[in-house]
Amino acid sequence: MLRKVHSLCRQRVPAILSRIYSTDEANANSSSGAGNSSRGAGGTKNATTSRLPAIRNPFAAAQEKTKNTYLTMVEIFHERDVHRRNHVEFIYAALKHMPDFGVEHDLEVYKALIDVMPKGKFIPTNIFQAEFMHYPKQQQCIIDLLEQMEDFGVMPDYEMEAMLLNVFGNKGHPLRKYWRMMYWMPKFKNLSPWPLPDPVPDDTLEIAKLAVERMCTVDLRSQLRVYETSELKDALDETWIVSGMSPEQSKLLREHNRNKALYIEGPFHIWIRNRRINYFTLRADADDEFLAQLDERQLDEDDVSHIDVPFFGRAPPRRHNQLGKLRSVHQQDDGTIFAICATGTSTKDSLLSWIRLLEANGNPVIGEIPVLFRFTSTLPAKAEEIEGPATVPATSDNA
Repeated sequence: MLRKVHSLCRQRVPAILSRIYSTDEANANSSSGAGNSSRGAGGTKNATTSRLPAIRNPFAAAQEKTKNTYLTMVEIFHERDVHRRNHVEFIYAALKHMPDFGVEHDLEVYKALIDVMPKGKFIPTNIFQAEFMHYPKQQQCIIDLLEQMEDFGVMPDYEMEAMLLNVFGNKGHPLRKYWRMMYWMPKFKNLSPWPLPDPVPDDTLEIAKLAVERMCTVDLRSQLRVYETSELKDALDETWIVSGMSPEQSKLLREHNRNKALYIEGPFHIWIRNRRINYFTLRADADDEFLAQLDERQLDEDDVSHIDVPFFGRAPPRRHNQLGKLRSVHQQDDGTIFAICATGTSTKDSLLSWIRLLEANGNPVIGEIPVLFRFTSTLPAKAEEIEGPATVPATSDNA
């Protein structure tokens, strides 16, 4: 009986395979014929490409760029279709247009995009699916979303962990990315010695105060002052000036040689999170005579490359130059810095007003020393509007 069954199977299986192959070949020929007919009609795309659905980007066509509009479009896509087709393309388009709507730092928006993903479908059921990235396109999409959060400094919360767990399971790669973020981002969040308010204020004057205060922390006795150019009679540019100067710098300025000029250099750039501020320095060339008097054997307290530790009754190492001349933190090898400032317009007139205000507020010696402008870049648009279209060439000294 078994022999008869095996013989019947051997006779029928080749016939079935031949019918299947012939059917597939016919389908292939029919599809190629349809493609040839479409090309013959003058079309440039085949039949398969012509049947692809068109994907419209609602974020690019939105007229009102607000958070409510952004969330409304996400909600419309969320409720439009049960299957949520093209959800990966929608999320990538939403991530691209986040800065246009001003929501790139909003955690609620990122969670709304994660909620677009279908629940339970992408959860791996065995170890092979978990390690070989089950549904790689969808997982990579959410990983890119988390990386954009990391780039903009947005820290996730525990609700996002529950959302990722419902979408990809506890073996999914996006959840692993979330765990790495939650390990490192809290460590770096408060690591900076110059904490900033969150969000950073929009007022340029407040940002300038934060910038000058941060730079003046090199000397704890530095004083921050805000001047108004309207205090001077002959000032042409009415703006504010944020100046930073310490008593040590005032002392160095009084001891400065009257025959050596002072330089106003800049503008230099400092970033306060995502805001850039221009600042200028009042400096002089390095005092070579003073630097030559310093003992070369003077030990650097911060140098840990060679540490002498006494053992077995040996005397501790003797520190050289304990009573000799010490270099101030403001006296660098390339020059001595006397003050820094940031103005509202960064023009020559505002910087000239800064010098006059420093002279009137405890630094009369500035009136006895020549001061030169040394700009390293072209003047900004506001300066051109006040002083004319002419620009100052790089590293030029103008009296």
